[in-house]
Amino acid sequence: MTMYKIIHVDMDAFYASVEVRENPALRGKPVVVGGSPNSRGVVCAASYEARKFGVRSAIPCSMAKRLCPEAIFVYPNFPLYVSISKEIQSIFYDYTDIVEPLSLDEAYLDVTENKIGNPSATRIAEEIKIRIKEKTNLTASCGVAYNKFLAKIASDWKKPDGIFVIRPGEGSSFLAELPIGKFHGVGKVTEEKMKRMGIHKGNDLLPFSREEMIHRFGKVGNFYYDIVRGNDYRVVSASRERKSLGIEDTFSKDSNDSEFLILELEKLADGLCKRMESKDIRGRSITVKIKYSDFTVKSMTRSYSYWLDNQEEICNISKELFFQLWDGKGSLRLLGLSLTNLERDQVDEEEPSLFSFN
Repeated sequence: MTMYKIIHVDMDAFYASVEVRENPALRGKPVVVGGSPNSRGVVCAASYEARKFGVRSAIPCSMAKRLCPEAIFVYPNFPLYVSISKEIQSIFYDYTDIVEPLSLDEAYLDVTENKIGNPSATRIAEEIKIRIKEKTNLTASCGVAYNKFLAKIASDWKKPDGIFVIRPGEGSSFLAELPIGKFHGVGKVTEEKMKRMGIHKGNDLLPFSREEMIHRFGKVGNFYYDIVRGNDYRVVSASRERKSLGIEDTFSKDSNDSEFLILELEKLADGLCKRMESKDIRGRSITVKIKYSDFTVKSMTRSYSYWLDNQEEICNISKELFFQLWDGKGSLRLLGLSLTNLERDQVDEEEPSLFSFN
């Protein structure tokens, strides 16, 4: 098996750190990037000062306010984040062309064979951290390992502004004592299930055979069996196929007003078509998603044998699907519209990727 040299770069509280950089008066204070605390928006990012109070990404802003009454809420500035991302991206490609974006603020780099001929992935990670700081005045944490799973775990180990290295032969012993909730890919539900089985750390997983893991956890059990032994056979992929292009809106107030809902659907169709044009993407399937006030979610998809790229047609199809989904009475809190069966390969993200721009 090829012994890769992989770096996982993870920006530290990216959105919040950018806002602090732009407004030094926020430094040292609990900053929450997201909607108003009186809105139904969610937290996009939180500074480490806010995280001490339990504020995390994706929780409601109203909850963040309850957890941290002194929090300062800042509305996200996506154009600024995008411009900074271009600077970061240029640094990565000075070392390797094998860069795999994961989300808005992290990426894998395969530096096994790199452009500067440096055999030390650790030294490259150190250089990248220094250059990000010099160019953007922001910090990143890096994990260095011989596979993707370990690199991801390692980048979180010395946060913020740290480097952690897991060398060949060290993976199994490191994971043996790692709390099971720290395993990337083990969510809250699975963590609780494992704890009920007496699995609290990596070492507790080792007695289970591959067949037992698959029986208890389905196909993902195969993955758990490998990773606890430090094995991950995935390679860093420089490009990933975009499976969908979507847009959605959560209303400030639930509504069952058909005129309002149709207007919102038209706005979504317009926004989706603009994204299609900007990314030079088209698809063959349209999906409409609705979420009722009780959080019940319904969706419906219609596929065609030809490419959908006409805004009026997309809007009309969306309306037809919407009226088949909606009962005409229940109040809705969210509308979503997405395009699938795409023509172009793109990064599989619902938002602009921090590390992937043309």
